[in-house]
Amino acid sequence: MRPRLPDDGRLAIGLDIGGTKIAAGVVDAEGRVTDRVPAVPCPSDQATILKSVSVLIEALRHRNPGVAAVGVGAAGLVRWPEGRVLTAPNTAYHDLPLRRLLQESTGLPAVVENDANAACWAEYRLGNSAAYMAFVTVGTGVGGGLVLAGRPFRGRTGIATEIGHMIVDPHGTERCGCGTVGCLEPLASGRALGRYGSAAAAAEPGGALAALADGSGRVTGEAVSAAARAGDPAARAQLERLGHWLGIGVATLVNLFDVELVVIGGGVADAGELLLAPLRASFARYVTAAAHRELPAVEPACLGPEAGWIGAALLALDHEEEDPAGGQ
Repeated sequence: MRPRLPDDGRLAIGLDIGGTKIAAGVVDAEGRVTDRVPAVPCPSDQATILKSVSVLIEALRHRNPGVAAVGVGAAGLVRWPEGRVLTAPNTAYHDLPLRRLLQESTGLPAVVENDANAACWAEYRLGNSAAYMAFVTVGTGVGGGLVLAGRPFRGRTGIATEIGHMIVDPHGTERCGCGTVGCLEPLASGRALGRYGSAAAAAEPGGALAALADGSGRVTGEAVSAAARAGDPAARAQLERLGHWLGIGVATLVNLFDVELVVIGGGVADAGELLLAPLRASFARYVTAAAHRELPAVEPACLGPEAGWIGAALLALDHEEEDPAGGQ
C-alpha cells in the first residue's frame, strides 16, 4: 500500500543539480507538481552554480508565495542531514555546505540529499511503492537508493547506496571515474552502452550501428537504444550485455537487503523490456538461492526525469514537518 500523503496546502521548491543541468519545480504535500521552470545548464564552478540555484529559487518563490521549504537533490556524496556535498562528479566544488548556504540565502528550511536518493523517495511516495525497495538509476552513470521499512536508508553519514561503485568485476579492464577498476558503473551505464556500441560499429562497418557513428567512430548510448528499438540485432546485443551487468548488481542488492521491489529508472531504462528482460534473467541467475525464495519484482520507474527534484521537494516538506526550525 502506498503511504497516504497529507493535503495540507504546503508547497516546496525542489531542485535537481546534475552533472550537466539544473532542473527545478514546485510540489505540494501530495506530490503534485504545481509549477516548474525550464532546466538550465549546470556550471562547473561553485559560485556560478550557487547563482543559478538562487535565480531559479527566486523565480519560483515569486510565482508561488506559499513555498515553505527548499529541497535539493545533488549528484555526489552528500552528508545527511548536514547537507554538505563532499565531492561531486563533473564539477569543481568540494566540501560545499549547500544546506547552510541555502537556508541563509532564502530564510527557508532546506534539505540537501543525493540526487538518486531523492529520486528513489519520489518513486516510493508516488510511483512504485514497497516498504523494502531498491531503486537503480541508469543514465550517464549508475546510482540508486534504498527504502527500508518505509524509510530512506542513508547509512551512518548519508553517503550509502553508491550502487554504481559496487565491485562486480575486480579483474576487468574498465576503470571507473572514481579511479577504481571493477565498479558497476563503467560496465552498466549509458557511457558503457555507447562504448559497447562503438566497438560493435567498428567490428561491423556495414551495419546499422556504424551508420550512426560520428566522425571519430563513436556511437552514443542513445543511438544504440534507438537502433535496438528499431530492431537492429547488434544494438540489442549491447543492451543485453548491459542488462547482464545490471542483473549482477541487482542480485547483490537483493542478497544484501532482501527487498521486495527493484525499480529501474534513468534514461537508459527508456529501452524498456529490451533492457529489463536480460537484466531479470541475469538477476535470477546470480541471486542467492533463487529456487528457494520469492524474488522481488523488477519494474520500470514511473516518474521519469523529474523524479529527482520532486523527491527533493517531498523530503523538504517531510523534514520541515519533523523539524520546523530547520535545525540539524
